[in-house]
Amino acid sequence: MSESEVPETFRDSVSHMVDRAMGYLDLPEGAREAVKTCDSVIQVSFPIRFRDRIEVFKGWRAVHSAHRLPAKGGLRFSPTMDQDHAEALAALMTYKCAIVDIPFGGSKGGLRIDPQKYNEWEMERITRRFAHELIQRDYISPAQNVPAPDVGTSQREMAWIMETYRDRHPEDLDHAASVTGKPVELGGIRGRLEATGRGVQYALQAFFREGSAAREAGFEGGLGDQRIIIQGFGNVGYYAARFLQEDDHAKIVGVIKSDGGVYSEDGIDIEALHDYVRRSGTMEGFAGVEFVRDGNRIMERECDILIPAALEGAIHRDNVDQIQARLIAEAANGPCTWEADQALRDRGVTILPDVYVNAGGVIVSYFEWVRNLSHMRFGRLERRYDQAQGQHIVSAIEMMTNESVPEWIRDAVVRGAEEIDLVRSGLDDAMREAFREMHEVREMESNGEVLDYRTAAYLIALRKIIRARSDLKLI
Repeated sequence: MSESEVPETFRDSVSHMVDRAMGYLDLPEGAREAVKTCDSVIQVSFPIRFRDRIEVFKGWRAVHSAHRLPAKGGLRFSPTMDQDHAEALAALMTYKCAIVDIPFGGSKGGLRIDPQKYNEWEMERITRRFAHELIQRDYISPAQNVPAPDVGTSQREMAWIMETYRDRHPEDLDHAASVTGKPVELGGIRGRLEATGRGVQYALQAFFREGSAAREAGFEGGLGDQRIIIQGFGNVGYYAARFLQEDDHAKIVGVIKSDGGVYSEDGIDIEALHDYVRRSGTMEGFAGVEFVRDGNRIMERECDILIPAALEGAIHRDNVDQIQARLIAEAANGPCTWEADQALRDRGVTILPDVYVNAGGVIVSYFEWVRNLSHMRFGRLERRYDQAQGQHIVSAIEMMTNESVPEWIRDAVVRGAEEIDLVRSGLDDAMREAFREMHEVREMESNGEVLDYRTAAYLIALRKIIRARSDLKLI
């Protein structure tokens, strides 16, 4: 196998993409490596005795940068989890937080395990023991390192981890802030479950709201006029598809899962498909669509927007030439390899990068973390006051006009914001501002060539990180 044929690792792809952006910065020798290198990474191994056997599990937690604390990032339970993935994902978290102005460092970790092979009782024992190993080494705490759900984990695992931390540190009044993505009943925040998918929607809305960006990519019409294929139908893919269809009236023509995919030129009813998959466990047999066993081939069908929302490396050297979408919105982490990214850019395909598009999860995690530290839900102090002010405005309008305000306007003006409204508003604002900044950097740094969104995003992140790294003494 020649050197050009050697498959790249996930970490290699991330490193190359960062290097491209660093080429636009004037950095002294060694600074690049200092910014890119993980601060620390820990590997733990531990045995668990089940009724009929003993198994040894291996896990990792990497901290890419602690220039802001706490470091933040998910815990992944996957049979492919390894140190390379932990370090690459931790680096993405550092850059992602900087791009959307969330004051966290970057961390990531996980356990090499197939959760499908264990029952709930076994998973709880494994998760609590893994949490214990990380907590006793200060890799989980509200002030230093805060995990969240990722592939293979959910609110359930976060609840177990938080309870484990609380049991070990009963003196810590802020124990609820030791993890995010928890159930609402245990200190979670409404809107976190669907936050990443909602962020994908807001990212695309921001792109189409900027008319010059959409025209440059060859689009006519708005987001609702586009045909979309989504690869991945888990938490992120489902919510992104649902919101794009319900709110923006976009046509979802293809949906892909690990065991196959469905396609229909007329569009797919996402909620009906989701209900069918929940009942049957598969997309096969869903009425009115074409089922394709090799689901990833659907990514090669004609569409306007492709949203890879599963695992890394979905678009690679072997399939990149068949991708027909004009816009790729990376809802997954690292769905395009470095080689595929180069090939797509050379063809003029617009890519909205993962470090921006899927930042919704960490943005709302930040809201949850702040909520846990304040021990008060958002809107509790001002909601009734806002309602009263709204009622005064409506009354004043009616007195001045001698006419009744229509009921729907009255409801909109008088209604005080609930916590979910504030969460969505904050998420929308963060995604809009990040896109505006990327768009401006592309224009400022172009120098005769069109700067791609990924490089612009990394430039923004690197400049913020370097300004915050006092140890580098670069400012």
